[in-house]
Amino acid sequence: MTARFKKNRGMRGHVSAGHGRIGKHRKHPSGCGNAGGQHHHRIFMDKYHPGWFGKVGMRNFHLIKHGKVCPTINVERIWSLVSQETREKFAKEKSKAPVIDVTKAGYFKVLGKGKLPEQPVIVKARYFTKEAETKIKEAGGVCVLSA
Repeated sequence: MTARFKKNRGMRGHVSAGHGRIGKHRKHPSGCGNAGGQHHHRIFMDKYHPGWFGKVGMRNFHLIKHGKVCPTINVERIWSLVSQETREKFAKEKSKAPVIDVTKAGYFKVLGKGKLPEQPVIVKARYFTKEAETKIKEAGGVCVLSA
């Protein structure tokens, strides 16, 4: 903003420039920033920012954000990770079974919901539930644990 539009241009000649004689326009009369939150600004902090001070919970040093992530897939959806042509190819050729690596599709754990077609399949995953394991084995398949 240019000087000629500033409020102080109109205040020229007035002693306190609109800030009053008694209170005076001092630099930071109540402290800079969040100063005094536990002292002279306590009422304000308690009213508008309850819970600002103090701690809560336990500290976790070296928190690994993705440590507990475990995307899951159900047994009924395993065949959707493979193309339809592959499935038909292995349906004709009973001596071989396709290897479905669930981790490559971004899943870590295989759950046991749904039915599997009576077609052998080799499933690779980090984790299997008991139900998923029994269903895959009943279909003539194998569960392979991978790290």
